[in-house]
Amino acid sequence: MTVPTIHRKPPFGGGSLEARPLCMIPTILLALLLGSLAGDLQAQGVGAFDFEAYHLDNGLHLILAPDASATAVAVNLWFNVGSRNEPPGRSGFAHLFEHLMFQGSENVDPGEHFQYVERAGGSLNASITEDRTNYFQTVPPERMNLALWLEADRMRSLQITEENMAREVEVVKEERRQRFDNAPYGSSQLQASFYAAYDSASCFAYAHSVIGSMEDLDAAELPDVQAFFDLYYAPNNATLTIVGAFDPAQAQELVEEYFGGIPRGSDPPEAPCEEPFSHLPVEMEVHDPNAQLPAAWISYGGVERSHPDAPALGVLGQILGSGQSSRLHLRLVRGEQAAIQATGGSTPRLGPGLVQFILVANQGVEAETLLELLDDEIERLLEEGVTPEEVERARSQVRAGTIFGRQTVMGRAEALQSANHFHGTPEAIVTLVEAVEAVTADDVLRVAREYLTPDNRAVIVTRPGTEEDDR
Repeated sequence: MTVPTIHRKPPFGGGSLEARPLCMIPTILLALLLGSLAGDLQAQGVGAFDFEAYHLDNGLHLILAPDASATAVAVNLWFNVGSRNEPPGRSGFAHLFEHLMFQGSENVDPGEHFQYVERAGGSLNASITEDRTNYFQTVPPERMNLALWLEADRMRSLQITEENMAREVEVVKEERRQRFDNAPYGSSQLQASFYAAYDSASCFAYAHSVIGSMEDLDAAELPDVQAFFDLYYAPNNATLTIVGAFDPAQAQELVEEYFGGIPRGSDPPEAPCEEPFSHLPVEMEVHDPNAQLPAAWISYGGVERSHPDAPALGVLGQILGSGQSSRLHLRLVRGEQAAIQATGGSTPRLGPGLVQFILVANQGVEAETLLELLDDEIERLLEEGVTPEEVERARSQVRAGTIFGRQTVMGRAEALQSANHFHGTPEAIVTLVEAVEAVTADDVLRVAREYLTPDNRAVIVTRPGTEEDDR
């Protein structure tokens, strides 16, 4: 194994540091290119493209997808950590690290990660869910080494200090205030949309919010934060995907040089989640002074992404709640005009997922009316089933989303990461679409009967104003 070179300055590569303008492709030419690509993908299998996968000795999983026609390189790093990995009393730790990872490492000062990538003509960001945290950048081909070096430097030597931690805890708390505590329907989202369906006693992993509680954030101590990093941000808990205009041999050499000497960490424990929906049904009422209209949030217990029923539940969710042609939109918004929003769909996860619907009432309509209409539409579906045309429309949406989602190098990188993370292999980029193509109307009816039952759901009603207003 090659001993990594510890660069004291970022390896910029050739050329100037000035950002380069993006090329604009004429609309007609772009349409022709997309049409050609769609035909190619249909011939190979929708969404198919070539890639190679490796493991370094320290456990880092490397996926390479070179593309001679690309003009950029995506460097995309996923860590197998999200809010599901937080124990009680430590909520918000994974989200905190989404911020801390930009606060400096041995050779990079706070904020410089952004500066280096943007000055090199690239773009970057990070995001977190219950199931994973990703850090990603798109750079010109000659700056791939810069992006790899930056990621390796913070994996190897992130600077976790009292000052950095205290500052970013306040940033996260302010983010919570803006996005949830002081936003319309924010409290409903935290309590209902994603978490109330899970039993917090048996499945704390999914029963608490990604952003974390104020109490847990205030109680965070440096040794606990450092231990969280050491356990979850090690190479054996990460997958690095590189897609675009690069030479695979050079990429392997750089990855080995920069990442190969980072020590393997301990294997993280599995996030416990047993009988997550045993406490259902649940009914709650939330008073929201920021909301203007009543709303209903309905979450049915579902399955993990790798479950055989996941494709059929996805099609069911599209038929009921995806887009203006969905049954709920046609009935509640256009027909009855009882709602200004009626959307929903399947939300599968690494662990057990949900089938969710969000209904926002029109003026003068109560949330209970929306629930009655939802139940009536589900009952009609259970009695009559779905049509082949509805199933085919859902398949077409998946095909279109797959093709257009993979037009960019970053889109393909995310597709490989998601397939690998949730299904255990990057080859699932093809088999996932094939599974949806195989769904029949009978499959949709079967999963609807099994999962969309009144005793398998959490219902949260949002009422505008405060409790005092109702008295």
